[in-house]
Amino acid sequence: MTIAHRLTEAEYAQFVFANPDHKWELVQGQLREKPGVTWEHGSVISELAYLLRSQLDRDLFRIVVSDWPVRRSPGTIFVPDLIAVPTEYGDEFRGQPGVLAIFSQPLPLVVEVWSTSTGDYDVEAKIPEYRRRGDLEIWRIHPYERTLTAWSRQPDGSYHEAQYREGFVTPIALPNVVIDLAELFAD
Repeated sequence: MTIAHRLTEAEYAQFVFANPDHKWELVQGQLREKPGVTWEHGSVISELAYLLRSQLDRDLFRIVVSDWPVRRSPGTIFVPDLIAVPTEYGDEFRGQPGVLAIFSQPLPLVVEVWSTSTGDYDVEAKIPEYRRRGDLEIWRIHPYERTLTAWSRQPDGSYHEAQYREGFVTPIALPNVVIDLAELFAD
């Protein structure tokens, strides 16, 4: 019987720094490589990042595309397609070369974009973990169906789910931000 070696966070960070040409997640101590993306997947993320950056105060938020991991629990670290990070969350990492920024605090917005390779996994594994983390809003964007499903955290800790096909979406935790779905899904 073979027992797979479970990586610690320190080993994960070391591995990530040693393999910069790939995106890696840690699921219950096991490495999981994020696959490449299609044109539509990348286009939606790129456009959403632009729309968010153009509406947010850079002194207050960073919009990060597939680079900074989030911690669910020891041994489980995901790399969402896009996150909105309050700049104050970076305080614990500033001035520390070689320290991987892994966010544990609930985030204002976490986004996953559907793809053929990870679509079911995102819904079944990642989105429930983001909810357990307490992230304020979680979006799953389907670039082919042209839909945005949002799970918004309520004051009692539950989540309200809504699906959008057209119109405007306003994230609950990002002040004065409005995303026009026609612009987001424009070809």
